[in-house]
Amino acid sequence: MHDDQVAAPATDGFVPVIDLSARDTARGRAAVAAAIDRACTRSGFFVVVGHGVPRTLIDRMFTVTNSFFALPQEEKELVAHRPGVSGFRRSGGSTARSLDQESPPDLCEAFAAHVTGELSARERGRLGDEWATWTLANAWPANPPGFKEVWQDYLAAMSDLAADLMRLFARALGLAEEFFADKFDHHGSSIAVNYYPPQLEAPLPGQLRRGPHTDFGSLTILYQEADRSGLQVLQSWDTWRDVPPVPEGFVVNIGDLMSLWTGGRWVSTMHRVVNPPDGDTSSRLTIPFFYLPNHDATIEPLRPGDAPGGYGTPVIAGEWMSNKIRKMFAGTA
Repeated sequence: MHDDQVAAPATDGFVPVIDLSARDTARGRAAVAAAIDRACTRSGFFVVVGHGVPRTLIDRMFTVTNSFFALPQEEKELVAHRPGVSGFRRSGGSTARSLDQESPPDLCEAFAAHVTGELSARERGRLGDEWATWTLANAWPANPPGFKEVWQDYLAAMSDLAADLMRLFARALGLAEEFFADKFDHHGSSIAVNYYPPQLEAPLPGQLRRGPHTDFGSLTILYQEADRSGLQVLQSWDTWRDVPPVPEGFVVNIGDLMSLWTGGRWVSTMHRVVNPPDGDTSSRLTIPFFYLPNHDATIEPLRPGDAPGGYGTPVIAGEWMSNKIRKMFAGTA
């Protein structure tokens, strides 16, 4: 494509679809950045296609991860989350509690691994306290075969995509494309898969697959199964909008720290995962990648004069995220 040929970068909507393949030309890159700015100002959510992540890698990731969650409980517990180690959680915590809202546990299991999980214990120990998940070693299951290798490939692909999105974010904000690079040069990002088992009995009052929450970091890249829905985004104080799967598309949303960087102009929007309709006993698997700044990065509005009340106080990224995680898993195993 020549510079004077600009692919249509976005399909309008509350959660628009943005074609990243247009970023390969100068004019196309500017158009993509403008579309991202509109989406992040309006909803904080968009879907990317044309991202370049191989479909074969996505399929392998779903295959090995679904196979892991199909294992007997006692085998999954061999790689359970425990002090110093990240792995399987039979309870995914309560995301609503991260916003200080009382809620029953979410109806999901989880498995998490981190880009820093292969560092030495000494190196990880410099990155924060015991609630900082990026200080934990990764626990890799022996079954299914190839699990570790596929997850590591997926972590690398998501890290590359997230770094490119941050360059587009910088452009959208009128900054040099590499502005955020030194804020992520030792990032502790993670994949924290959500497995939602079949619901064979009625949930507790107010209990959802994932309760209402915002994400904590800079951005999230989520892949959801093409035939399984449930993700909803809050459009107004009482209106939730479905985010249906888009074939080979990743759902991207900004988190609290990205919103703080923009002084609240870009919104970190509440979202949730609702229960399936009565009689639907299917499971659901989603694969979110959380792109987190360096744990010691100071996050403050890029233009302090534009920041309304509540957005002017700087935070340390690792302290912010550790506090949220502590609340989310309070009282769970």
